[in-house]
Amino acid sequence: MKKTVSLFWFRRDLRLHDNHGLYEALKHNTDVLPIFIFDSSILDSLPKNDARVEFIHEQLTTIDNSLKKHGSGLSVYHGTPENIFEQLTIEYNVKTVHYNRDYEPYALSRDQIISDLLSTKLIEFKSFKDQVIFEQNEITKDDGLPYKVYTPFSKKWLAAFNADHCSAFKSEALLRNTYKSDSFPWEDLKSMGFEPNPVKIAPYRVESSIIENYEATRNFPAVDGTSKLGPHLRFGTVSVREIVSKAIQHSNNTFLKELIWREFFMQILWHFPHTVTKSFKPQYDAIKWRNDPEEYKKWCDGNTGYPLVDAGMRELNQTGFMHNRVRMLVGSFLCKHLLIDWRLGEAYFAEKLHDFELSSNVSNWQWVAGCGVDAAPYFRIFNPTTQVTNFDKEHTYIKKWVPDYQELTYPTPMVDHKFARERCLSTYKEALGKN
Repeated sequence: MKKTVSLFWFRRDLRLHDNHGLYEALKHNTDVLPIFIFDSSILDSLPKNDARVEFIHEQLTTIDNSLKKHGSGLSVYHGTPENIFEQLTIEYNVKTVHYNRDYEPYALSRDQIISDLLSTKLIEFKSFKDQVIFEQNEITKDDGLPYKVYTPFSKKWLAAFNADHCSAFKSEALLRNTYKSDSFPWEDLKSMGFEPNPVKIAPYRVESSIIENYEATRNFPAVDGTSKLGPHLRFGTVSVREIVSKAIQHSNNTFLKELIWREFFMQILWHFPHTVTKSFKPQYDAIKWRNDPEEYKKWCDGNTGYPLVDAGMRELNQTGFMHNRVRMLVGSFLCKHLLIDWRLGEAYFAEKLHDFELSSNVSNWQWVAGCGVDAAPYFRIFNPTTQVTNFDKEHTYIKKWVPDYQELTYPTPMVDHKFARERCLSTYKEALGKN
């Protein structure tokens, strides 16, 4: 006889504490079987030593070890979600599937497929808000249309916010209601064709000094003043409610505003999913990109001859992280100095960044290219030399990542700034009909 269970499907919420969907699943009388699916349609396109896959696997091991203390465990699968759910509904009498919402285009189409499959079997598919404070169209203009500019969005966000939005869901107190068994299916990295990466995802830091000093330190790449929260919010190893609670307690709200930027970009992607591949401002898709493959490779490898650009790219390649101020510079350099399509830069960051988040990555790349929401104007072109003077005057960051920058072997600048600026302005003006 098949065991009757409810399922909780872990996705971007890899924690047992303050997990909204898990809490809702555990509230009921039916035993809850927690599952995770390594989605082969995502994994197949990743490098075989992707640090993010290893990080996810480590978090799943932590969850499984905690559940074992309750006589339970985590069931981990590898395959397409559709096939895995088909298998689960054969193996168990599944009453309900609980999950936390995801807003990316692939996730929405995947969840619709699972919803359709479960509905044919009369199984409820229940979703909950967990990775944001406000989702989808909860913060809109008075006429219901989405905001396309950050500042009014953030003001509306702050006006709508109250302490209840950060109330924790005490899922960790209900783990006794999980399904008990002596064995649960498991996948290790090797069985999925992956291997460990010597570069690990850094732990996050949200101590008071980081939050209070964030505005003063965040623009200087040599200062270790950022929280490293990105991957942890991306994979849900930390609760956004907990982080916003900490941010609210401080007088300096620059840190909080960064969290609001994250939600601004998420609602942009939800309202305008075409921006993954097309410019938010469609006239910018007329830009005639040069897309020189050799120049693109020099940029990827950190061999442009501009030390701050190269420092950022080498930091990214070696650590999976790049300081935000430098991200703006390297992005501007690719799109405007080299006239290489922002989509190529976005794809490279998507592969390399440990904190890759589709909505933020797409929106930030469109920002530097001038074609996105609330974007930098097309004629704003970062000068890679004056950026050093402004943000790495002592060359501390440059010396760390480009120790050869004063050697004869270091490349000369691959393009003259003044020439590149004029070429960029001319190309953009032609595309935008401003000549």
